[in-house]
Amino acid sequence: MILSPNGGIYRLLSSLLLLLALVGRVAQAQIPLDLDNQESIKSAAKIAAAGMMRDYIGNQPGQIPGRFVEPYYWWECGAAWGAMIDYWYYTGDTTWNKDVTEGLLWQVGPAANYMPPNVSKSLGNDDQCFWGLAVMAAAEKNYPDPPADQPQWLALAQGVFNSQTRRWDTKTCNGGLRWQIFTFNNGFNYKNSISNGCFFQLAARLARYTGNDTYAQWAERAYDWTVESGLLSPRYEVYDGIATDNCTNMDIIQWTYNAGTYIAGAAFLYNITNSAIWKNRLDSLITAASVMFANPDWGQGEKDVMIEPACEFNTQPAGFCDPDQQSFKAYLARFMILAVKMAPYTESIIMPYLRTTALAAAKNCRGGADGTTCSLRWSKDDWQVMYTGMGEQMAVLEVIQSNLQRSVGIPVTADKGGTSKGDPNAGLSDERTVQPLDLSPIETKDRVGAGFITAIVVSGVLGGAWWMLI
Repeated sequence: MILSPNGGIYRLLSSLLLLLALVGRVAQAQIPLDLDNQESIKSAAKIAAAGMMRDYIGNQPGQIPGRFVEPYYWWECGAAWGAMIDYWYYTGDTTWNKDVTEGLLWQVGPAANYMPPNVSKSLGNDDQCFWGLAVMAAAEKNYPDPPADQPQWLALAQGVFNSQTRRWDTKTCNGGLRWQIFTFNNGFNYKNSISNGCFFQLAARLARYTGNDTYAQWAERAYDWTVESGLLSPRYEVYDGIATDNCTNMDIIQWTYNAGTYIAGAAFLYNITNSAIWKNRLDSLITAASVMFANPDWGQGEKDVMIEPACEFNTQPAGFCDPDQQSFKAYLARFMILAVKMAPYTESIIMPYLRTTALAAAKNCRGGADGTTCSLRWSKDDWQVMYTGMGEQMAVLEVIQSNLQRSVGIPVTADKGGTSKGDPNAGLSDERTVQPLDLSPIETKDRVGAGFITAIVVSGVLGGAWWMLI
C-alpha cells in the first residue's frame, strides 16, 4: 500500500508519530540541575518556583491576595510564602517579592496576628502558626520590611505567639494547644503535635531573635508537655496527636514535617544554649528522621531520597497523600537547613540527604505541558499526574534551594543585623500582655529551651494509617 501525503492513513500515522515524539520529549525533559554550580541550582529553583506560582491567583482582579487556587487551604498559602522568602534569600531574585509582601500583609487579620475572619470556620492553631513562621523567616532573613504604616514582620510573629499563649489549655491533658481554635470546628477535641510543635519552634526562634527569655520558657514548657503526653517517644519519634476526652487515645502516625519542626526547634535552642542536652536531643531527632529517607531494603526506591512513608507508597485511593500531605516534604527540607545554620556540625549528616534528594526530585520534574512539572514519588522516579500541584512544586523548590545554604549567612537577630521592628504586646488587641511563666528556677542554661515536633492531622487520618513506627 502506498501512503499518499494527502491520504487519511498518512495523516493519522503522521499525527501518531508527532504525538509519540512529543511524549518522548516530555518524558526526557526534567529540571536541569548541577549541584556543583550555583547558577544551575538557582535556575532549577526558579523553574520549581514558577511552577508553584502558577497556582497563585491572589494577584488577579477580583481575587484575594495571599490565596492560592483550590484545593489548597489557607495554611498552605502561608507555608508557600515561607518558601518564596527562602527563594528570594537564596537566589536574590525579586521576581515575586511584590506578591509575597502583598499576600503576607493582606491576610494579617484585624488584630495583626493572622486570624482573618473569613477563615475562622477552619482555623487551627497550626494554620495560624505557619503564617507566623513565614513572617519569622522574613525577620530572620532581612526580607524587605513593609511600609512603616503596616504591621512589621517581627511584630506579626509576636502577635501569633501572644495569641497562642492564651490558648494553652491546662484543663485537659495537663496542658498543650488544641488543634482547632474555635469550639465549633471539628478537631477542637484533639491536641496535635503540629499545633504544639509549631508553637514551640516559633517560641524558640523568637527567643533567639529577641534575646527575651520568656519565649525560651514557653518553648521549654511546650517541649516538656510533648514528652509527658507521649507525643514525643523515648526514641524521638513524633506522633500525631491525642484526643482530649481521656488523653490516652493516641494516633501514632508520623509525618516528615513533624520530624522537621522538632529538628529546627532543637537546633535553635542548641544555638542559644550551646548545651550538651540540646545537642543530644538534636542528634537524636535527626537520627529518628532517617526513616523519612528511602531504604531500598524496604522497597522504597533509591537510597536516602526523601519520602513521605505514611502515604506515598499507598495503593488504595483512601490512603493516597492528600493536597496537604503532598507539601509536607517541603517543610522537612526547610527545617533541616535551619538546623544546619544553627548547628553547623550537622551539615555533614544532613546535606548528603538533601543533595541526593534534590537530584532525584529535579529528575522527577518531567511532566506536564512544560516538561518540568514535578510529582511526588522521587525515590522511585514515578511521575503521576494525580501527584502534581502546588505542594509538589513547593517541596521540590525547598529541596533544591537548600543546596544553596553555604552561599548565605546565618539568620540575623535583633542585635546582630536584624532590621524588623517588634512589639511585645502584638496580637492581643486590648487583652492582657503575656507574662513570664511561673516556672521552677532553671538551674543551668542547659534547660533554657525546648525541642518540639510538629504533626498535622487531616480529615480521615484519625483512626490510623498503615505506616506506623511502634
